[in-house]
Amino acid sequence: MSPPLRIGNASGFYGDRLTAVREMLEGGPLDVLTGDYLAELTMLILGRGRLKDPGGGYATTFLRQMEDTLGLAAERGVKIVTNAGGLNPRGLADRLRELAGRLGVAVRVAHVEGDDLLPRAEELGLADPRYGRPLTANAYLGAWGIAECLRAGADIVVTGRVTDASLVVGPAAAHFGWARDDWDALAGATVAGHVLECGAQATGGNYAFFREIDRARPLGFPLAEIHPDGSSVVTKHEGTGGAVTVETVTAQLLYEIGPPHYAGPDVTARFDTVRLRPDGPDRVAIGGVRGTPPPPTTKVCLNHLGGHRNEMTFVLTGLDVEAKAAFAREQVEAAFGDRRPARVEWTLVGAAAPDPATQGAATALLRCAVLDPDADRVGRAFSGAVVELALAGYPGFTMTSPPGKGSPYGVYTPAFVPNGEIEHVAVLPGGEQVVIPPVPVTAPLPEPENAPVPAPPPGPTVRAPLGRVAGARSGDKGGDANIGVWARTDAQWSWLEAFLTADRLTGLLPETRGHRVTRHVLPDLRAVNFVVEGLLQEGVSASTRFDPQGKALGEWLRSRLVDIPEAVL
Repeated sequence: MSPPLRIGNASGFYGDRLTAVREMLEGGPLDVLTGDYLAELTMLILGRGRLKDPGGGYATTFLRQMEDTLGLAAERGVKIVTNAGGLNPRGLADRLRELAGRLGVAVRVAHVEGDDLLPRAEELGLADPRYGRPLTANAYLGAWGIAECLRAGADIVVTGRVTDASLVVGPAAAHFGWARDDWDALAGATVAGHVLECGAQATGGNYAFFREIDRARPLGFPLAEIHPDGSSVVTKHEGTGGAVTVETVTAQLLYEIGPPHYAGPDVTARFDTVRLRPDGPDRVAIGGVRGTPPPPTTKVCLNHLGGHRNEMTFVLTGLDVEAKAAFAREQVEAAFGDRRPARVEWTLVGAAAPDPATQGAATALLRCAVLDPDADRVGRAFSGAVVELALAGYPGFTMTSPPGKGSPYGVYTPAFVPNGEIEHVAVLPGGEQVVIPPVPVTAPLPEPENAPVPAPPPGPTVRAPLGRVAGARSGDKGGDANIGVWARTDAQWSWLEAFLTADRLTGLLPETRGHRVTRHVLPDLRAVNFVVEGLLQEGVSASTRFDPQGKALGEWLRSRLVDIPEAVL
């Protein structure tokens, strides 16, 4: 039986722990090390940077990491696969070759391109009637360009916008010789890639039951031992902090997903077939994953410059917090006059404790966020007018920041183009270009619908926080939010599946009312996943919500009091 391919991760986002690459290379045996640097917001940031420097557009921190570790990776024979190329994978590949030459390290660098659809935006109908031509337009490429580069002997493969899981699927497909229609193997590797893609979130980071996690040492980054059939074992290097358990892996599987049919450019992975089981200390086996052909269209990430934004936050202390908030709001709304910004959102955060022993306990915050196409309307004309109210305001008036001029914001929208329109190209270490043809077989996705709800189990109940029996992980899917909730035992799952309906969710989280909420059931994970459409408005950069990425929605839900059967507590 072939030994597994050991694939590690050293970055879950642009800004993750800088030392993680060295930690992963020194911490134990690896065959491949991946780094995920991209998100919708990152593409916007890189797009704005490219306006100032056309030769940029990639994650510069990756170059700093390689300067420190390139020789170590070459010495240990570890291949590097990363999407740090962002909007300019060719440029980053060139910088890596220059770095390798300066360091005297012999490595073969390849890259993948074709995701950038900006030059064809009008031809492909990607312009938005509200905002015009996009700032960035990038298709989510699959794994086969990466695989082609590795088969040609590349030591480092740089990509632009590929699906996060492709960083794992590509090396596995190249190593095991999978065919384009090995759906189950591809789906299994996709699930492993989804677990690894956000770094330490798989080893206890952002975990609902965080007090159970070893934090005496920095959390280790995850790795997966991929087997020839696509099954895997998720683990971490020995001696690192955190934990790999069925529940930490479950939490990451639920992160930023939608329906159980998890569509990618190479395969649709059936998350409702995922089976997890313990495989020893800090080891979780993933198996049973089924795959089907991918859909006939490819997702495209579009970012447009939408306008400008600003915010000011009032500090409200002591008695009459709600009355003080109402007074501040009235004053600011009056100060707007006929120059009221296009979007104004007020959020009251917290409440003053009774008989507070500290000033912090006596304090709440009132946040005013504004957006408008006109930079002047939300710049110092807004923030200065707010500060001018200081001596005519409520008692104890103070703010968390001085006046500011505001900043541009971007609008994220997804688009879909036929697979045949994508020019997916692997540029091999010698410079040869290999065109990756579209997947030969496709299948439409089923229409999402709310899953049926069983009858609740009988018995007396106790009023308690939902988090007593359930974990949650939430996040953003562009302007939508997802909230994945899992039970810890079979008995708790029998109750949770019946209790936590879409209607119940909107009752517990009133801010989700007015949005379409779809509930998906993943019984083998003892989990339900909710997709709340439009809650985050037009994406992270344009959202005026206090939690623009939806990261804390799950914890809000877990804090709500519900009637839980005594038998499952």
